[in-house]
Amino acid sequence: MRTIKFGIIGCGLMGREFASAAARWCHLLTPSARPVIVGICDKNTDLFGWYEANFSSITQSTTDYRELLANNEIEAIYCAVPHALHKDIYIDIIRSGKHLLGEKPFGMDMEANRAILRTIDEYPQVLVRSSSEFPFFPGAQRVARAIENNEFGHIIEVNAGFLHSSDINPEKIINWKRMIDINGEYGCMGDLGLHVLHLPLRMGWMPETVYAQLANIVAERPDAKGNKVACQTWDNALINCRVKTKEGQAFPMTCKTYRIAPGETDTWYIEVKGTRKSISYTTKYPKTLLSMDYEPGGGQEWRSEDLGYETAYPCITGGIFEFGFTDAILQMWASFIEELATGSPGRFGCATPHETRQSHLVFTAALASQKDNKVIRIA
Repeated sequence: MRTIKFGIIGCGLMGREFASAAARWCHLLTPSARPVIVGICDKNTDLFGWYEANFSSITQSTTDYRELLANNEIEAIYCAVPHALHKDIYIDIIRSGKHLLGEKPFGMDMEANRAILRTIDEYPQVLVRSSSEFPFFPGAQRVARAIENNEFGHIIEVNAGFLHSSDINPEKIINWKRMIDINGEYGCMGDLGLHVLHLPLRMGWMPETVYAQLANIVAERPDAKGNKVACQTWDNALINCRVKTKEGQAFPMTCKTYRIAPGETDTWYIEVKGTRKSISYTTKYPKTLLSMDYEPGGGQEWRSEDLGYETAYPCITGGIFEFGFTDAILQMWASFIEELATGSPGRFGCATPHETRQSHLVFTAALASQKDNKVIRIA
C-alpha cells in the first residue's frame, strides 16, 4: 500500500485528532493509501511530547513551518492554525508543492480566501481541501443520498446548524476566536459556518439572498490576568437564506452557528422538508434518522430508524455498532487520502476550495445584512 508522508502545522486539538486517525488507519478495510506523520510544527514546543511519545515515525519537530515545507520527504500537510494565519501559510504550503488539508474558513475574510484560491489555480497539481467532518456521519450521508435521488418532491424548507455552548460561561478566559484581528469579523460563522454549509453547498443549494441576525451576547471577558477586555466578534448567527435550485425551485433555508446554545454541547443538524418526504438528522441522537414519506391523502407519521455503523469508506466495525466524532474524522481523512491516491474521493469528498469561496460569500453577505438590517443579494 502506498504511504503518504505528512507534516502537521498546528499541534493543538485538531492536530491530535488527525494524528489519532492516522494511528487507527487499520480500522479502514480498503484504503488506497495510508498517512504517516513524519514532521510536526507549532510555536508551543510543550505540545511536541505527546506526538513524539506516540509516533516513532516523526523525524522533524520545529517551530518554523518553513522547515517542514523544505523537507522533501513530506508530501502533504495538515494545517490547523488561527484564521489570521491561513492566507500566508496556506499559500506557502501550496507553492511548496505539498498537498493540503486545511482548516476552515480558508482565510479570515473574503480577500484572504481569494488570494488562497488564486494560488490554488496556479498550482493545479496540488490537491487542496478543507476540513469538515460532520457530513460523514451516517445520518448526514443518508440525507445526502435522499437529496441526490430527488426523494423530496418540491422542497418546502431546509434548516441546518451547528450549536454548542463552549462560550456560555461569561467568566471563561477570552481566546483568539473572540478577537477580530486573529479570528476575523465573521466570528462564529468563520469558526462553525462551513460545517453547516458543506452539505447544502454540495447539493447545489447556494443562497441567492441572505438576511442575518448576529448577536454578541457576552460583550466582555476576562483575559489571562483577570482584566475585563472586549469581545469583538459574534457569538451567534442566524442566517435566513433564499435558495434557488438549478431546476428553478425556490425555498427558504436557515443556517445557525451558535457558540452560546444552552443545552448543546456540540450538535450538528440538518432538516429537509418536502411535498413527498421529510427527513431530520442531528448528532444529538447520532444513531437515529427521522423520516416521513407520505402519499396523497395518506397519513403523516415520523419514522425513527437506528442507523448503526454505515460509512462512506468501509471499516472493520460491525454494522450494529455506534458511530461517533472520531469515526467522522477518520472518514473525512479517508476521503482526502483516497482522492490524493486515486484522483477520486469516492462516495463523498471533503469540502472543496470552491465551497469555501461560496461560504465566504454567505458570511460576507451576513455581515452586510447585520450592518444595514436588510436583505443582501449574493452576486
